[in-house]
Amino acid sequence: METILFLAHTEADGTLARAALETLTAARTAAAGLGDAELMVGLFGGKTQEGAAQTQGAGAKRILGVTGADFSQPRYASDAAAAEALCREAKASIVICPATSRMARVMSGVALRLGGKVDTHITGLKAEGGVLSVNRWYYRQRMEAVLQRTQRPWVLLLEGGCHEAWKGTGGTASVEAVALALPENCKRTVVEGLKAPANDQQTIRPDAGILLVAGAGWTKAQADGKAHVEDAEKIILDFLECAQASLGGSKSVVDLGGEGQAVLRFMTHLNQIGQTGSTPRHAKGLSTCCHGEEPHVVGWRFINERRAIDLDTNCGWAHGKADVLYVADAFEVMKKVNALLGAKA
Repeated sequence: METILFLAHTEADGTLARAALETLTAARTAAAGLGDAELMVGLFGGKTQEGAAQTQGAGAKRILGVTGADFSQPRYASDAAAAEALCREAKASIVICPATSRMARVMSGVALRLGGKVDTHITGLKAEGGVLSVNRWYYRQRMEAVLQRTQRPWVLLLEGGCHEAWKGTGGTASVEAVALALPENCKRTVVEGLKAPANDQQTIRPDAGILLVAGAGWTKAQADGKAHVEDAEKIILDFLECAQASLGGSKSVVDLGGEGQAVLRFMTHLNQIGQTGSTPRHAKGLSTCCHGEEPHVVGWRFINERRAIDLDTNCGWAHGKADVLYVADAFEVMKKVNALLGAKA
């Protein structure tokens, strides 16, 4: 009989983030599909009671917690020790975690300590005939593999946006404390503070409902024969602020700086999507001044609704890759969109 442990860290306020709740849904699905599997919850952080309450109604046999000030901040030594202790206490054969930066940093090491195996970037789980299969994409989401393992424990890190977030039944939850005394050599790393951009400077918003992708056309000569990069920057930033959208960039636009050409100053390689960039998951995507060629479109594989603005009727978006294509000047269209959004505000 399999014992499935949903393992996650809590946030600063003691709650579980959306990525963790999505993973809990996947863990429940796996446990139900395996039939006689037991589901357990393991949480660690400065506070765990609030997060445990969010798991109410999930059907967990036990809710385990490693709690205390030593576990409130991300740190490899303490996080790995907490995760290991929870896995051992649960006697877990399958450990399912959200692929947050904090969990991804430590779970390979934890799997090694437990004598198990780890698989990352999991996007789906399916249990049939008492066997758990997981889906993973390779080669920048061009090939999908279905994996199974017999070695236990099996640690899985699930990508965000692949499952519905679990909505608990509310109320309080009983958390079984797992005692863990950290030695001093596990406390040498200290988080002294956090630095983050102001909200109006933030361009990457994974939870945003809309993804705006800018191509190199924003920096090229326009109808009057001149480039209007400053105007482009204002139009894009105004849209991001009004719509609280996330910003992506094609490879061509993020590479412009190395070619000595005019650039969008807020665009970095962190914004790049596509075959050599990230593969975001947003409900809607709007591509502007991009040609929609295959390397770029690969990054849109999990966008639910695709729209594009381009003056070229022969661009890749016009060949069945966009749900809606606006053959128009992106400058003019986005100015009008911003005006409408501003009117609503």
